[in-house]
Amino acid sequence: MNQAEKGRVFRALHERAKLFVIPNPWDGASAKLLAAMGFEALTTTSAGVAFGLGRQDGDAKVSREETLANARLIVEAVDIPVAADLEDGFGPRPQDAAQTIRQAADVGLVGGSIEDSTRGGGSPIYDFNLAVERVAAAAEAAHKLDFPFTFVARAENYLHGRADLDDTIRRLQAYEKAGADVLFAPGLPSLEAIRTVCQSVSKPVNVVRGSPGMTLAELEAAGVRRVSTGGSLYRAALAGLEAAAEEIRGAGTFGYGNGIMSSSEVDALMVK
Repeated sequence: MNQAEKGRVFRALHERAKLFVIPNPWDGASAKLLAAMGFEALTTTSAGVAFGLGRQDGDAKVSREETLANARLIVEAVDIPVAADLEDGFGPRPQDAAQTIRQAADVGLVGGSIEDSTRGGGSPIYDFNLAVERVAAAAEAAHKLDFPFTFVARAENYLHGRADLDDTIRRLQAYEKAGADVLFAPGLPSLEAIRTVCQSVSKPVNVVRGSPGMTLAELEAAGVRRVSTGGSLYRAALAGLEAAAEEIRGAGTFGYGNGIMSSSEVDALMVK
């Protein structure tokens, strides 16, 4: 598929009634594995990019150039739609957000999210009016492209100690009016809060991974249209590495090799 075709396929996933899962790979191998498993689209993870570079997530630890280089790698690894976590748009001004969307399109992405977190500024969340202006600029840039680019606006209150559902909904409603195609408020504390958000807006809502014990069926019944995994798959892979290394260091055995993918199986995945 070319980029325009991927953009149309990606947009259609959000328009159907059934929820879809969009997992977050962090490199070419993880992207190829997820695509081979039948996932219909992928989106990058800012945490995975940071951790892969040996850095902490957030607070401007990763540049726009590094983020988009990782995104390009994933786009080129698979033949399904790929979107990206574009953090805060890599700058406080509305034009920074717009420029990030245009550059995201240039590396082959067909969607991307921009958050209202300041990435370590004096206040953790952008002022309401500026946040809306940033969303409007990003949405305008996305919709001026010559193919469907699905723009996601994120309200980050709950990730920064602001457990204010009313303000989160106020922001999401404003972002919807400003042109966002999908809405996302990571960290919502309960299924009821998720349901309330979904009922308060008309655009598709993304949820990240649900709380432990929360199922895809419950999220779909609450009105969620898509579910991402954030940095959790990267952390799951890292936990596997830690367990294997601890067996070597502690017991002096290599039992972790039982049941892992063979080199030939991995090689077979590397074909696009």
